Amino acid sequence: MQVETRSGLKVIAIVEALKGFISFAVVLGIYAFPSKDLRQLAELLVQHFHLNPVHPISEMLIDLSRRVPQLNMSLLMMIAVLYTVVRWIEAYGLWNEFRWTEWLALISCAIYIPFEIYAAINHPSKVSITLLIINLGIIAYIARTLYSRPESNFAAQN
Repeated sequence: MQVETRSGLKVIAIVEALKGFISFAVVLGIYAFPSKDLRQLAELLVQHFHLNPVHPISEMLIDLSRRVPQLNMSLLMMIAVLYTVVRWIEAYGLWNEFRWTEWLALISCAIYIPFEIYAAINHPSKVSITLLIINLGIIAYIARTLYSRPESNFAAQN
């Protein structure tokens, strides 16, 4: 189990680091285009990455940018920086098998479950269902690694 635990946690750490890099790219985008509104920024992203503007993900991004009130871009950038730092701390901790980051990963994955269930039910797509399944798998895996270690085996303590 120990080798499997290490490799699994390292894969999750890589995913978290990638999420941090994506968030950092958003920070750079906000910094590079401070005068643009969110809709224009979403449309620029769709164009820059040569995405199909009528693809469901592109439409969702543009539609979301229209619905969100125009925020203070500095505030949005600070939130994205904070998210980036949390993802990178989580990735570092999982890579080094720090127990508290396993708990952080478990909680941060679980936060998304209600939204992913809502999306899978109300807007079923391969992407929404796949994301839900992957997230549930990560939660189950981390919960199993936490429970399998003696210091977290609550049954052994009773």
